[in-house]
Amino acid sequence: MTYCVALRLQQGMVFASDTRTNAGIDHISTFKKMYRFGTPGERVIVLLTAGNLATSQAVVNVLSRDIEMESKKNLLNIPTLFEAADLVGEQACHITQRSRELAQSQDNFSGTFLLGGQIKGRAPELYLIYKEGNSICATVDTPYFQIGESKYGKPILDRAVAYDSDLDDAIRAILVSFDSTIRSNLSVGFPVDLMIYKNDSFLLPEGKRVEKGEPYMHNVRTQWSSGLVQLLRQFSPPPEEYFR
Repeated sequence: MTYCVALRLQQGMVFASDTRTNAGIDHISTFKKMYRFGTPGERVIVLLTAGNLATSQAVVNVLSRDIEMESKKNLLNIPTLFEAADLVGEQACHITQRSRELAQSQDNFSGTFLLGGQIKGRAPELYLIYKEGNSICATVDTPYFQIGESKYGKPILDRAVAYDSDLDDAIRAILVSFDSTIRSNLSVGFPVDLMIYKNDSFLLPEGKRVEKGEPYMHNVRTQWSSGLVQLLRQFSPPPEEYFR
């Protein structure tokens, strides 16, 4: 399974994805689910993938091929991120349908995607691309999207992240969100790929692969767990009527 999250904030954008894939308990592997495209000084596009791994990889391969072949419409020449999201959705639907025809099956060959970034002359944008190929755009009121195993990490983001959140706070919230998800769901696992983009910089971020045992992540995990226990103990005792 997968957990990916992307935030569009006033200061910049944060992208994160786990790297675990599994086909049953005996086939657990590590695969990249975050991809970066762009031209320094002109555009930055980050794509996160979830769902069928073969479909996701095929979509990324087609997008990369079109860039290499300088196709009339590709991620490096398309004028808006909305059209970029539409292009990803179009390719995903085409590949999903082809897989179903070849397999003569209606099995779940689909994938979902998060696409975000900025094109020169336009504001940063973030899109959630559904398996049907259509998409929605993040707003000030809804500044983040998740795909994959979202339910474990969502309450933390709902409480801690807003459009005007500081990037440092957003990164901490995302790491706690991943820790909670990984702790509750074995199909999501380390390492976690993290990428930060500062608005209007048009610099292609290198990204960071966060390992389970590295000091900062270890501190976040242990401080969150111990802090939560301490906070619970600071609440006033339950009233007597709760014990009747």
